[in-house]
Amino acid sequence: MRITHLSYAFEIILKSFALMVLVPVFVALIYHQHDSILPFVVGAVISYGLSLICRWLHKSSNLENLNDIKKSECLFIVVLAWVLASVIAAIPYLFFDISPIDALFEAVSGITTTGAAINSNMDYPKAVFFWRSFTQWLGGMGIIVLFIAILPQFAVAGRQMFFAESPGPTEEKFTPRIRSTASSLWKIYTLLTLIEIILLWVAGMPLFDSVCNSFSTLSAGGFSPNGESIMGYNSMYITWIVLVFIFLSGANFNLQFKALTNFNPLDLFKNEEFRAYLFIFLGISALVGTSLVINDHYDIFGAITHSMYQVISIMSSTGSASADYSQWHFTTKTLLFIAMFTGGCASSASGGVKISRWVLIAKIMKNEVKKIIHPNAVLNVKMDNNIIVRDILSQTVMFVSFYLTLIAVSIVVIAILEQDIVISISGSVASIGNIGPAFGSVIGPMGGYETLHPMSKIILIIDMLIGRLELIPFLAFFEKDFWGFSRG
Repeated sequence: MRITHLSYAFEIILKSFALMVLVPVFVALIYHQHDSILPFVVGAVISYGLSLICRWLHKSSNLENLNDIKKSECLFIVVLAWVLASVIAAIPYLFFDISPIDALFEAVSGITTTGAAINSNMDYPKAVFFWRSFTQWLGGMGIIVLFIAILPQFAVAGRQMFFAESPGPTEEKFTPRIRSTASSLWKIYTLLTLIEIILLWVAGMPLFDSVCNSFSTLSAGGFSPNGESIMGYNSMYITWIVLVFIFLSGANFNLQFKALTNFNPLDLFKNEEFRAYLFIFLGISALVGTSLVINDHYDIFGAITHSMYQVISIMSSTGSASADYSQWHFTTKTLLFIAMFTGGCASSASGGVKISRWVLIAKIMKNEVKKIIHPNAVLNVKMDNNIIVRDILSQTVMFVSFYLTLIAVSIVVIAILEQDIVISISGSVASIGNIGPAFGSVIGPMGGYETLHPMSKIILIIDMLIGRLELIPFLAFFEKDFWGFSRG
């Protein structure tokens, strides 16, 4: 890896992020909360200062772009960009009596769209709440995807970086140029965000809350300025508006772009992953709704509303709450726990394994069963009538295996630290899947992660980052050939 290319990329990223850190300053000015300006100015200055150090490292190279960047360099840039963004995003929290570990936890939870909060009863200025939601919105579509869309220096290198940040079962794109793809993703993402802001405001939610909740919804982050999440607004209209946009946040944005530009919503149903996403969502919702009626004594409409909301919120890794599901019957919570493993669609804002991978795993298993009876049969795995090559199938199996292994390791270590199996299991799954709120009174939908052991928080921070980047870039770090540096 060439230090000149790495430092050039980080200079651009850090300068751009410095501008983003200044955005909450305008919120502080609007609401006349001038005491909350300094934390963000300091964060921006530090980010810009680091960019100057990076500039010094490559100043003799005369680089103007990253056209000849290597795959290993892309992986390194993507991972370190997310780590640096998290550290810088944590700086403003330090000014509000939050410990360094807790500040980093909040920042990583925001930037990875996990939505887990250290303290559910935070009494902070509006700029801080805005920053928490804004970081989720930036991370929802991907920091690198944003830079590809707006910065010409990433125009050619963008393809490798795009798929390093958002690795999926297939390298899908829907426009000829990767920069156009990134730009289109952000256009549909921004459009849906604006529509939700307007709808929530019309439904009676305060404008500031409408903005923050819309940022959290479309990013599949879930954090709300209301300590009781969406439940705190006590409005079925608001609940259903957010429910619909959570569903969209977990659906493939590429597919939504096609349906919108073709003026044909039926294009969504031509996609096998979307059909599976809808089927799983409705199926688990039906089971949860039935349990709510039988075991939790909900009326029919309430059961339909809250079952659909909580299932799609957890499936899409949004993690917001329309009700305190930690108080629900054990059967109901068990069904919700199943939803934590599904994830949303590829090319969405959701975390988790992703529906497309589970579809491929199911087809691989089906073929293996057939081979028991027909051992000489040549069986292909297809998705949307396209044959999936064996390398992608192997990568899918590897991904799911590592994903479950990481969960198992986290569960064991956190169970020892916390002496609580509910916290260890649900917290690990919720963090790696970027869901956020888990189960129980401590880290449930109305709780917070503040009381956990510092080492547990560090483990969950790592889990959130690995889960957001879908393991692949981090796995490359364990290959000894990856660690080779030169001046370029």
